[in-house]
Amino acid sequence: MIGEFLLWAKSKLSVDKRLIALYCIVYVLWGLLMNWFGTAIEIAKFTYWWQVITCYILYMVPISLLLRNLPFHTQYAYGLIAMGLLEFGGYALETSYAYPNNLLDQFFGERNFALGMALFFALYFPIGNWGVQKIYNIMFSKNN
Repeated sequence: MIGEFLLWAKSKLSVDKRLIALYCIVYVLWGLLMNWFGTAIEIAKFTYWWQVITCYILYMVPISLLLRNLPFHTQYAYGLIAMGLLEFGGYALETSYAYPNNLLDQFFGERNFALGMALFFALYFPIGNWGVQKIYNIMFSKNN
């Protein structure tokens, strides 16, 4: 069973290197923007700037590649598991910082903060896969 999964994962991760580079560029810019936004309006932030690289490139890009070409709802469901683990780990290990009494706490309640973040960030996978594929097709289409 593990061998089958590894073969499947290897096939999903064996893509054009330009596609991987595009994912890395789009996701790191997206991560920097979201970290800046979360800090600017005092919702949440990474404790260290380099976490954008570890979370968005080393964690989210491979997961996006594994989930690409699946239906939106399937990407979201698996993305929810992935982001739930990431959010839980980030706040448990204190590598992510949630500002006290932030907008999400005020709207949803303090105990629902990490769940709300996971529900939101799970959308990154289907939206990110869609957007990166569109950019890739524009940049590397044989018709250009």
